[in-house]
Amino acid sequence: MSEYQYYEFQAIDRPLNDADRRALRDLSTRARITSTSFTNSYEWGDFKGEPVDLMERWFDMHLYLANWGTRRLMIRFPKRLIDEQRLDGFLGAVDGVELRESGENLILDILPEEPEPDDDDWDDDGSGWLATLTPLREDVLRGDLRLFYLLWLMAVQAEAVGPEVVAPLAGIGPMNDALEAFAQFFCLDADLVAAAAERPAETASDRAMASDAVQRFAAALPDSEKTMILTRLIEGDPHMARELRQRALSLSAAAAATANPAPTVAELQARAGAIRDMRRRKEEERLAAERKRKEAEEARARRTRLNAIIEQGDSIWPEIEFEIERRKASGYDRAASLLMDLKTIAAKNGDTADFTRRLHSIFERHAQKERFIARLNAFGWSGAL
Repeated sequence: MSEYQYYEFQAIDRPLNDADRRALRDLSTRARITSTSFTNSYEWGDFKGEPVDLMERWFDMHLYLANWGTRRLMIRFPKRLIDEQRLDGFLGAVDGVELRESGENLILDILPEEPEPDDDDWDDDGSGWLATLTPLREDVLRGDLRLFYLLWLMAVQAEAVGPEVVAPLAGIGPMNDALEAFAQFFCLDADLVAAAAERPAETASDRAMASDAVQRFAAALPDSEKTMILTRLIEGDPHMARELRQRALSLSAAAAATANPAPTVAELQARAGAIRDMRRRKEEERLAAERKRKEAEEARARRTRLNAIIEQGDSIWPEIEFEIERRKASGYDRAASLLMDLKTIAAKNGDTADFTRRLHSIFERHAQKERFIARLNAFGWSGAL
């Protein structure tokens, strides 16, 4: 299997200027570079740049994929919008995940242990994944922590978390497309994810504040802070509104923790097992129904074929001779198949004597055609000689 590597970076908060693009071009003459992205793939050689450096300097999202199994995702967040202490409960037991500081930002680096590729026909070229995963960043900035719950599930799947440990959220349902893609990209146990998604999630992005609560929050802000906020809004700070909303929600009764209790690891695993058993039963039932359907189709086709042979009468025997005389594998197969059908018809009509006589005659005339005799022997007719 030849090597294949795919690199894609996405700038969200600040587009790349001409100087940025020139610096990136120095790293790769083949890459597709736009004002918001850098994309390249390699079937030989390697990328000269260091992805972490590119994330620290230019980009907000990065995806890497290699056909030997390595998969990596990096997301850069403004540090002031992330509650790092809150995330400790999600990431403490997860291997291959790091949340590192970079100036005013935090970079979430997800690089799990390499899974074994499914097969040698691996054909995922990496394109399309990052576009599907990019909404995860905005979701997190709006207070949706389900991405980190999926990371915690990696530790559960790896049996790095004890059965008595309580999940960091009550649930993650209903899943959106980006979360589904993340689980698929990192090969999370689909049944474990389904078990977690059965319980509804309560995210900060789902909560609403009453208008009077918003007014009270705004009125309580010092004038100096209001001036600072207005200045940042006028200057185009893309995160000011999110930051204000997070602060308001943290003081609002609407931000109270959900009343739904979070499950333990043991409860999640038990439910995942039940979902797995149900899925397997449904698959077995589907396969059984498919086999039954195919058998019925084959029986109908066989009846049609036998009726056609019956209508053809004795003229079928010259056709058998013709197929044998072709001295081709396909002809031998056709002749043997017709003989098998004639045997079935003879047995059904109680007229096996005539069939046996004709079959002996065929054996005698074509005894030197070893490949044809071998095909007849495969039908259990070696004794006919």
